[in-house]
Amino acid sequence: MKLRDLDVIVTAPPVPGWGGRYWILVRVTTDNGITGWGECYASSVGPEAMRHVIKDVFHRHMAGENPENIELMFRRAYSSGFTQRPDLTVMGAFSGLEIACWDILGKARERPVWALLGGMMNDRIRAYTYLYPLPEHDLAAFWTSPDMAAESALAMVDKGYTAVKFDPAGPYTMRGGHMPGMRDISQSVAFCKAIREAVGDRADLLFGTHGQFTTAGAIRLGQALEPYSPLWFEEPIPPDAAEEMAKVARAVRIPVATGERLTTKAEFAPVLRSGAATILQPALGRAGGIWEVKKIAAMAEVYNAQMAPHLYAGPVEWAANVHLAASIPNLLMAETIETPFHDSLIRSTIRVEDGFITPPQTPGLGIDLDEELARAHPWTGDGLHLQMQEEPCDYVNGNDFEGGAPAPRD
Repeated sequence: MKLRDLDVIVTAPPVPGWGGRYWILVRVTTDNGITGWGECYASSVGPEAMRHVIKDVFHRHMAGENPENIELMFRRAYSSGFTQRPDLTVMGAFSGLEIACWDILGKARERPVWALLGGMMNDRIRAYTYLYPLPEHDLAAFWTSPDMAAESALAMVDKGYTAVKFDPAGPYTMRGGHMPGMRDISQSVAFCKAIREAVGDRADLLFGTHGQFTTAGAIRLGQALEPYSPLWFEEPIPPDAAEEMAKVARAVRIPVATGERLTTKAEFAPVLRSGAATILQPALGRAGGIWEVKKIAAMAEVYNAQMAPHLYAGPVEWAANVHLAASIPNLLMAETIETPFHDSLIRSTIRVEDGFITPPQTPGLGIDLDEELARAHPWTGDGLHLQMQEEPCDYVNGNDFEGGAPAPRD
């Protein structure tokens, strides 16, 4: 069995678009006709440029190879061009292709992917969700409204979720870490207070920041949130300084989580060695694929750290997350996004029920991807999957934060 053909589909989730502006899906076919699906997570280049990168990685390092030889293909891509160091764009391309290889291998052996990764460790995976507006909420007002956030949190907990994530702390700025404004600290405290009062002890609070702060600013904000006992303080500073993040971890009595912007074990190892985080959040469509993240999970075991696979993408990466989560002993929870488009794209083959995911028993990733639906929603914009604003923190008027992909308005 050899890898033969590749197709790349860039699909755009319709309004409101949760999961990013577009998803890059890859379909890989073998010489004996088995098809595997993968997903390449957000890249620092646009989808058309990324399409060419994916094709180059496939034809240069993978075409004609046995899909079993994942380690060999990883080393080719990781070392390409005399690098042997993490390259976010190359590894993003490889990750999606690698996921497709596992889908192929599972189908060829008529076994789910988790069975090829050491078997079933977790037959029920705790899911968490980001807080999104309810149908009755105003899209623009939601992101600065503690009351609306609390209503959304209660609705999610009533559905069975035992953890909810939110990030009201300030601008998603390309300027690097900043000192939070007092308005942003007060707003963050108000969100925690309102959500905690709404859900009580039925759910954990997951506080996100997306690397927005300086070390001192993150400590200042984190200490203000401590009375509400969030389960984690996510990426409190930019992800490129593990020793600085470790200073935050030592100063704040909330576990630090990080990893959605990191790729390969080479970038996760310093996080563990420095004590920067005890919860790792790899995105499997960018971190090197399923096998590489399995290695990262094994490293995390040694440091008594847990895994919480990240998702701000489509359901193919989510399926990969689910299989990885099913196979590891140090799982905390897995992120999920429930929209009709996510569900329809894989024809409801994996779902969240009462706040938990049951790993599929069907071969490969266990998804039935609706290729026609994916092609019917092409991306026609010019933005990136996620973008950062150029304007600095507004210390006068406060900050209306919607993350790196604000919802489109009809």
